[in-house]
Amino acid sequence: MMPRPSKRGLAAIIGSIAAAGVLALTPAFEGTVLTTYRDQGGVLTYCTGATEDAQWGRTYTPEQCKAQLDRDLARHAEGMMACIHAPMADGQKIAYTDVTYNIGVAAFCGSSMARRTNAGDAAGGCDALLMWDKIGGTAVRGLTRRRAAEREICLRGLN
Repeated sequence: MMPRPSKRGLAAIIGSIAAAGVLALTPAFEGTVLTTYRDQGGVLTYCTGATEDAQWGRTYTPEQCKAQLDRDLARHAEGMMACIHAPMADGQKIAYTDVTYNIGVAAFCGSSMARRTNAGDAAGGCDALLMWDKIGGTAVRGLTRRRAAEREICLRGLN
């Protein structure tokens, strides 16, 4: 079941510093395509990695894509925050919101990233990002680069 859309903005959910970081990171890795397409995993996708209610053959404006990204990031950040019960640094919030947007709330909440973070192993949670670079069991170069960047951001500010 899909979480309900957030009524709060991204900055209200994860803080303004983390929100600015996510808004720079996610589009850099997702790119923006104004028409629907199939991603590397075969999922119907549009705009900046959006999949919800995707319709083949539809074209979107840059404004529609920005609004969709804002809604999607807020929804995914809210889901991520609901399953992490340990305090997090801004870097963790940035990395975990980005990976949650990419893999989904359920996958993140059931992951070793969440388990390790909730157990007080913040660095171990960040390291676990590196496990999520595969599609169909095969490592994908773009995902490997993305996870390395997320891990680097995640580890910032940890003692």
